[in-house]
Amino acid sequence: MDMNKLFHMQQELDSYIQAQHDLSGRNLFEDKVLALLVELSELANETRCFKFWSIKGFSERSVVLEEYVDSIHFLLSLGIVKNLTDFNEWNFKTSSDSLTTTFLKTNQAVLEFGQRPEMSTYIGLWNQYGTLAEKLGFSLQEIYNAYIEKNEKNYERQKTGY
Repeated sequence: MDMNKLFHMQQELDSYIQAQHDLSGRNLFEDKVLALLVELSELANETRCFKFWSIKGFSERSVVLEEYVDSIHFLLSLGIVKNLTDFNEWNFKTSSDSLTTTFLKTNQAVLEFGQRPEMSTYIGLWNQYGTLAEKLGFSLQEIYNAYIEKNEKNYERQKTGY
């Protein structure tokens, strides 16, 4: 996956949003950490992995992938904010943890990065998202393609007053 291209695309989107909403000079780090946590929760909700009280299954794969990619936008954006764009090694690791446990560990990794925004915690966060992708059955190519598609959709949303 071409992480440099993704960082570049995200930087352009972030700059566009900041200009559209007159956010220049505003520290958005905590807002983006919270946004990432919300996106992670929306993703968990679409998988329904924790809903032991319900018999309804996962949402459609395309919906789950789009929710996953929403997180990738904020992961990239947080790296840009903290100047951690030299990151280019994204590992997908297999885990025997349940999907629910994987979500909890990912949430913990987000919070850890929020407290210690440095390269080691950033890499750990990306790797945890890699484990989550592996659990969900997403390939790097699927994520890359979905990111590019959602990035375009995000521009359109901004242009139409989202």
